[in-house]
Amino acid sequence: MSETAKPLLIKRYASRRLYNTETSDYVTLEDIAGFIRAGREVQIVDLKSGDDLTRQYLLQIIAEHESRGENVLPLDVLTDLVRSYTTQAQSVVPQFLAMSFEMLRDGQSKMMQNMTRANPMAAMPGFEEMQRQQQAFMKTMMAGWPGITPKVGEKDSEDDLDEIKKQLAELQHKLSSMDK
Repeated sequence: MSETAKPLLIKRYASRRLYNTETSDYVTLEDIAGFIRAGREVQIVDLKSGDDLTRQYLLQIIAEHESRGENVLPLDVLTDLVRSYTTQAQSVVPQFLAMSFEMLRDGQSKMMQNMTRANPMAAMPGFEEMQRQQQAFMKTMMAGWPGITPKVGEKDSEDDLDEIKKQLAELQHKLSSMDK
């Protein structure tokens, strides 16, 4: 099992400080959120008792984003979650949410695959440039979505935008020369 395949172990000390066992330094909730956005699984445990605190800290990360005005979850979803804790549906809701996010990740993955497969339009002049632009656009739009992580060596969004602008200018030049 590779190092990134197993969860990143974070230990919480009695002082409530969080310690990254891989890098041997202290981390914040925002650091942990960054690890997760990058596709890394984390496990947060209490050093003294050994209790798993992961769920508690993930909820705290979401609550902090909400308190800053970043609407992570729509109000009706939050209301339904609260209701589910007081009904018999409680056992179904976690499974439903997990399946919904899995379907979202699968859909994102299939969309990216479909964009890269050869199709009859590939013979159209400028198709490859258009396809690269679409891929860059999709990567930019899906940045930060769970399950979507950039591949090692991929360009930053700014580099992608510059590349798109360059390709667009080339396409415009080709089109204008075709009109003449």
